[in-house]
Amino acid sequence: MKITVQTPVAVKLNPFFSNLANMAKRLDAGGADGLVLFNRFYQPDIDIEELEVKPSVLLSTSQALRLPLTWIGILYGRIKASLAATSGVHRAEDVVKMLLVGADVTMLCSALLRNGVNHLRHVEGGLRECMENHQYESVRQMQGSMSQLRCPDPGAFERAQYMRAVKGLVYVHP
Repeated sequence: MKITVQTPVAVKLNPFFSNLANMAKRLDAGGADGLVLFNRFYQPDIDIEELEVKPSVLLSTSQALRLPLTWIGILYGRIKASLAATSGVHRAEDVVKMLLVGADVTMLCSALLRNGVNHLRHVEGGLRECMENHQYESVRQMQGSMSQLRCPDPGAFERAQYMRAVKGLVYVHP
């Protein structure tokens, strides 16, 4: 419970809970002001020639976006805490997707390490261009418009993802 501190508290989550939605609701009920989806672990590697543990930093790609995209889309509107998207946010398109499912904020780390701080100008410009092309007057207007709560059939949010993925599979016999 967040009864002893007055400062805002954000909890960085990892995706390895057996019931992430329940954990998010419990953290929200306990007073968390924000949830950060998802924390990446920096896992070591082993150099088998030197028999040493070596640090290994694997920067994310836009492919890592899908997990936080799914969970933010599910949690949006169901908890009071702000939802922060991290892991896989590299381009303006990634920011737009996260906002559409309900993120309050997006975080870019790997993209900035790869491209430098000036990359933020490209991301911001792309966000503005997308908003103009789709006639959004504000980020707030677009936020959550593609979340599970805004779907006519809430279960379709999960089933559609599965069905599209399965239909897109191509089996190639070796």
